[in-house]
Amino acid sequence: MSVMQDIRYLQYDPMRIVAPSHFLVLWSRLGSYDLGLLDALLWKERRLFEDWAQATSIVLSEDYSIFNALKQGFAGGDSSWAKKIREWMKKNRSFSRYILEELKLKGPLFSTQFEDRASEPWKSTGWTAGRNVDMMLFFLKAQGKIMLAGRVGNKRLWDLTDHFLPKWVNREPLSSNEVAQRATQLSLRGLGVATARHIQQHFVHRCYGNLSSVLAELEAEERIIHVEVRDERKSWPGPWYIHSEDVHLLDSLEDEDWKPRTTLLSPFDNLISDRKRTEQLWGFRFRFEVYMPKSKREYGCYVMPILHGDRLIGRVDPLMNREAKQLTIKAVYAEPKAPKTAEVGHMIADATEDLGLFLGAKEVRYESKVPAFWKRYLH
Repeated sequence: MSVMQDIRYLQYDPMRIVAPSHFLVLWSRLGSYDLGLLDALLWKERRLFEDWAQATSIVLSEDYSIFNALKQGFAGGDSSWAKKIREWMKKNRSFSRYILEELKLKGPLFSTQFEDRASEPWKSTGWTAGRNVDMMLFFLKAQGKIMLAGRVGNKRLWDLTDHFLPKWVNREPLSSNEVAQRATQLSLRGLGVATARHIQQHFVHRCYGNLSSVLAELEAEERIIHVEVRDERKSWPGPWYIHSEDVHLLDSLEDEDWKPRTTLLSPFDNLISDRKRTEQLWGFRFRFEVYMPKSKREYGCYVMPILHGDRLIGRVDPLMNREAKQLTIKAVYAEPKAPKTAEVGHMIADATEDLGLFLGAKEVRYESKVPAFWKRYLH
């Protein structure tokens, strides 16, 4: 929970080339941990829940009022998409009532346990065409009436929001300015230091319509503070901000007892989710290549950057074979200025071994594509 309160959201991605991303983001910060603890926080203690932040994400129940406020405007406005949803929901009122009544009487339920009672089918040129139960569940979730109450493999369990949310969750209605103020502060604290553009790209995209005025208000209230970010030559364009409650952390940057730690990052890790910011701060260009044709990939299918202390020094291309219980590192790449020392080679080896242990691998195997200066340590 302390990690979640720091980073504020985990992008949910079930891809299992290595492991689901939300498992890996926590592993990078905690090391090996019991996956049952995350399930307990989600489905038993309900201190976390699933909603839409950057994408489908795991977020904190204590932030529910932010997400609830955004749901109140769902399918509003004059766009053709909003009008299509409103019209379909209107024609299928009896269908939505049926689903809500079933959940009230029997819930939680899987989508397959609902009958398709649509008066008019959902029309689409894509894969959602005719998927009436799924679309109704999606829209009722977007309205805040239902929410995810569990997962069994790829099956999702649904329940009424009023049933699932704990009684202690704050459901107070928030104005758009209050939503923006809260989301801005949480986004900034998740980032550490950031510009307005960075804040806008982080946490919940839809909250920052009046960001300039919100930043001015927060600065006037001394909840956020200007900082200077500079390299050896010059100050960087800003303004840059830090939250007032995090200012004391700047002192730890000069702490002589701090020792660099080496770990691997999910492609969807919060630290690197904003690709432009990643390149600006670390000079590290990162793209997710899994959907590219193999011939056009520069580094590999599911590449994990190597974080060494406060630097991104390279990347690995891993593949987990669960049947053979083998983690294969198909390639290791070093950034041009990566340290070439034995110590760093050992730390990368330790990080990949720890990943293998977390995934249940009995063997970590490296293929031949490894930088020469690390090769003797990665075998």
